[in-house]
Amino acid sequence: MTMTQHQAAQGRGQSPARRSGRRPASSELTRAECRALLESRNIGRIGWTAGDGPQIFPVSYACVADLVVFRTSPFGVLSELVRPAQVVFEVDELDEAARSGWSVIARGRAQAVASPALLTHLWTLDGAEPWAAGTRNLFIGIEVEHLTGRSFGTSRPSSTA
Repeated sequence: MTMTQHQAAQGRGQSPARRSGRRPASSELTRAECRALLESRNIGRIGWTAGDGPQIFPVSYACVADLVVFRTSPFGVLSELVRPAQVVFEVDELDEAARSGWSVIARGRAQAVASPALLTHLWTLDGAEPWAAGTRNLFIGIEVEHLTGRSFGTSRPSSTA
Protein backbone atom coordinates (compact mmCIF):
# COMPACT_ATOMS: atom_id res chain seq x y z
CA MET A 1 0.00 0.00 0.00
CA THR A 2 1.40 3.39 -0.95
CA MET A 3 1.51 6.30 1.46
CA THR A 4 -1.26 7.99 -0.54
CA GLN A 5 -3.48 4.89 -0.31
CA HIS A 6 -2.79 4.64 3.41
CA GLN A 7 -3.65 8.31 3.94
CA ALA A 8 -6.84 7.89 1.89
CA ALA A 9 -7.87 4.89 4.01
CA GLN A 10 -7.21 6.87 7.18
CA GLY A 11 -9.19 9.79 5.80
CA ARG A 12 -12.19 7.47 5.49
CA GLY A 13 -11.61 6.32 9.09
CA GLN A 14 -10.48 2.86 8.01
CA SER A 15 -7.24 1.08 8.65
CA PRO A 16 -5.79 -0.84 5.68
CA ALA A 17 -6.45 -4.15 7.49
CA ARG A 18 -10.10 -3.30 8.17
CA ARG A 19 -10.68 -2.16 4.63
CA SER A 20 -9.59 -5.56 3.33
CA GLY A 21 -11.84 -7.27 5.88
CA ARG A 22 -9.06 -9.63 7.03
CA ARG A 23 -7.32 -9.38 10.36
CA PRO A 24 -4.82 -12.11 11.11
CA ALA A 25 -5.19 -14.01 14.37
CA SER A 26 -2.20 -13.82 16.69
CA SER A 27 -0.90 -16.03 19.45
CA GLU A 28 1.96 -16.11 21.91
CA LEU A 29 4.83 -18.47 21.15
CA THR A 30 6.24 -20.72 23.87
CA ARG A 31 9.78 -20.14 25.10
CA ALA A 32 10.82 -23.38 23.36
CA GLU A 33 9.30 -22.19 20.07
CA CYS A 34 11.01 -18.81 20.44
CA ARG A 35 14.37 -20.46 21.12
CA ALA A 36 14.01 -22.83 18.15
CA LEU A 37 13.14 -19.92 15.84
CA LEU A 38 16.00 -17.79 17.17
CA GLU A 39 18.44 -20.66 16.61
CA SER A 40 17.08 -21.37 13.12
CA ARG A 41 18.02 -17.99 11.65
CA ASN A 42 21.28 -16.13 11.18
CA ILE A 43 20.18 -12.54 10.46
CA GLY A 44 18.49 -10.35 13.05
CA ARG A 45 18.29 -6.76 14.25
CA ILE A 46 19.82 -5.34 17.40
CA GLY A 47 18.47 -2.20 19.03
CA TRP A 48 19.81 -0.13 21.89
CA THR A 49 20.16 3.43 23.12
CA ALA A 50 23.51 4.60 21.77
CA GLY A 51 25.41 7.72 22.80
CA ASP A 52 23.60 9.73 20.13
CA GLY A 53 20.14 8.17 20.56
CA PRO A 54 18.22 5.01 19.62
CA GLN A 55 19.90 2.71 17.08
CA ILE A 56 18.87 -0.44 15.25
CA PHE A 57 21.14 -2.48 12.98
CA PRO A 58 20.88 -5.76 11.11
CA VAL A 59 23.58 -8.26 12.05
CA SER A 60 24.48 -11.83 11.17
CA TYR A 61 24.59 -13.90 14.34
CA ALA A 62 24.92 -17.33 15.89
CA CYS A 63 23.48 -18.82 19.07
CA VAL A 64 25.93 -20.38 21.52
CA ALA A 65 24.43 -21.74 24.75
CA ASP A 66 22.52 -18.79 26.22
CA LEU A 67 24.28 -16.17 24.09
CA VAL A 68 23.40 -14.50 20.81
CA VAL A 69 26.77 -13.62 19.29
CA PHE A 70 27.79 -11.38 16.39
CA ARG A 71 31.00 -9.86 15.07
CA THR A 72 31.58 -6.19 14.41
CA SER A 73 34.31 -3.65 13.81
CA PRO A 74 36.09 -2.27 16.86
CA PHE A 75 35.61 1.21 15.34
CA GLY A 76 31.93 1.28 14.29
CA VAL A 77 28.81 2.29 16.18
CA LEU A 78 28.18 -1.32 17.28
CA SER A 79 31.50 -1.23 19.14
CA GLU A 80 29.71 0.85 21.79
CA LEU A 81 28.36 -2.50 22.96
CA VAL A 82 31.82 -3.58 24.15
CA ARG A 83 30.70 -2.20 27.52
CA PRO A 84 27.60 -3.78 29.10
CA ALA A 85 24.37 -2.36 27.71
CA GLN A 86 20.72 -3.39 27.72
CA VAL A 87 19.61 -4.34 24.21
CA VAL A 88 16.75 -5.84 22.29
CA PHE A 89 17.30 -8.36 19.50
CA GLU A 90 14.65 -9.38 16.97
CA VAL A 91 14.27 -12.06 14.33
CA ASP A 92 11.15 -12.49 12.27
CA GLU A 93 9.60 -13.88 9.15
CA LEU A 94 6.75 -12.12 7.36
CA ASP A 95 4.60 -13.14 4.41
CA GLU A 96 2.69 -10.05 3.30
CA ALA A 97 0.64 -11.93 0.70
CA ALA A 98 -0.58 -14.51 3.24
CA ARG A 99 -0.74 -11.91 6.05
CA SER A 100 1.11 -14.28 8.33
CA GLY A 101 4.39 -14.50 10.11
CA TRP A 102 6.14 -14.48 13.44
CA SER A 103 8.46 -12.32 15.51
CA VAL A 104 10.80 -13.27 18.34
CA ILE A 105 12.23 -10.67 20.71
CA ALA A 106 15.22 -11.36 22.95
CA ARG A 107 16.02 -8.79 25.62
CA GLY A 108 19.21 -8.86 27.58
CA ARG A 109 22.65 -7.47 28.22
CA ALA A 110 25.24 -7.15 25.48
CA GLN A 111 28.98 -6.83 26.00
CA ALA A 112 32.26 -7.88 24.44
CA VAL A 113 33.11 -11.56 24.68
CA ALA A 114 36.30 -11.80 26.75
CA SER A 115 36.69 -15.51 27.49
CA PRO A 116 39.67 -16.90 25.53
CA ALA A 117 38.08 -20.37 25.33
CA LEU A 118 34.78 -18.97 24.04
CA LEU A 119 36.55 -16.69 21.55
CA THR A 120 38.49 -19.66 20.15
CA HIS A 121 35.20 -21.53 19.70
CA LEU A 122 33.42 -18.54 18.14
CA TRP A 123 36.00 -18.18 15.34
CA THR A 124 34.98 -21.64 14.11
CA LEU A 125 31.19 -21.12 14.12
CA ASP A 126 29.01 -20.93 11.04
CA GLY A 127 26.48 -18.11 10.96
CA ALA A 128 28.46 -15.42 12.75
CA GLU A 129 30.30 -14.43 9.57
CA PRO A 130 29.53 -10.71 9.02
CA TRP A 131 28.06 -9.59 5.70
CA ALA A 132 29.68 -6.16 5.99
CA ALA A 133 33.15 -5.67 4.52
CA GLY A 134 36.18 -4.75 6.58
CA THR A 135 37.74 -6.06 9.73
CA ARG A 136 35.08 -7.50 12.03
CA ASN A 137 37.08 -9.09 14.85
CA LEU A 138 35.13 -7.86 17.87
CA PHE A 139 32.66 -10.43 19.21
CA ILE A 140 29.63 -9.07 21.06
CA GLY A 141 27.51 -11.48 23.09
CA ILE A 142 23.95 -10.88 24.20
CA GLU A 143 23.04 -12.72 27.39
CA VAL A 144 19.33 -13.37 26.82
CA GLU A 145 17.26 -12.54 29.91
CA HIS A 146 13.75 -12.45 28.37
CA LEU A 147 12.59 -14.29 25.27
CA THR A 148 9.12 -13.73 23.84
CA GLY A 149 7.39 -14.14 20.53
CA ARG A 150 4.15 -13.95 18.62
CA SER A 151 2.83 -15.59 15.52
CA PHE A 152 0.02 -14.28 13.41
CA GLY A 153 -1.92 -15.68 10.53
CA THR A 154 -3.27 -19.14 10.02
CA SER A 155 -0.41 -21.45 10.99
CA ARG A 156 2.23 -21.89 13.67
CA PRO A 157 5.76 -21.02 12.57
CA SER A 158 8.24 -23.71 11.64
CA SER A 159 11.86 -23.35 12.72
CA THR A 160 12.92 -25.34 9.66
CA ALA A 161 11.43 -22.92 7.12
